Amino acid sequence: MALNPNHTFEDLEDVKCAIVEKNCSQDRVDFLKKLLEFNGFTVVVVKSPPPKAAPAKPAPAADPDVPAAPVEVPPPPPATFTVGVTDVTFSPINAVFNRELKTSKGQVVTSAYWKQLEDAPKEEEWYWKK
Repeated sequence: MALNPNHTFEDLEDVKCAIVEKNCSQDRVDFLKKLLEFNGFTVVVVKSPPPKAAPAKPAPAADPDVPAAPVEVPPPPPATFTVGVTDVTFSPINAVFNRELKTSKGQVVTSAYWKQLEDAPKEEEWYWKK
């Protein structure tokens, strides 16, 4: 484990990887994979383990005069993924704020673009002036 909790790494598919994000949706995985591969990183994506289920509550004592309530089964959680890169020195926070990543159009990746809050990075607007 890393000394800095913001820079974690794990073995994904038997390859040591710096973790970019955990519990990503498929759309987020597609966005990150395209962006990181354009910037020269080898991306590894694995399915995240399902979240731990809460312990089942014991059923109340059954009263013979009251019919039993149907047990609701929660829907299965959506499939999530862990995204990592094989360069263990990679830190997504440093890469975004040091302006090291570029889009396929040559623009610098901004924080809002990384979070997918905007369709194209706006380099002329500084994030702290908003």
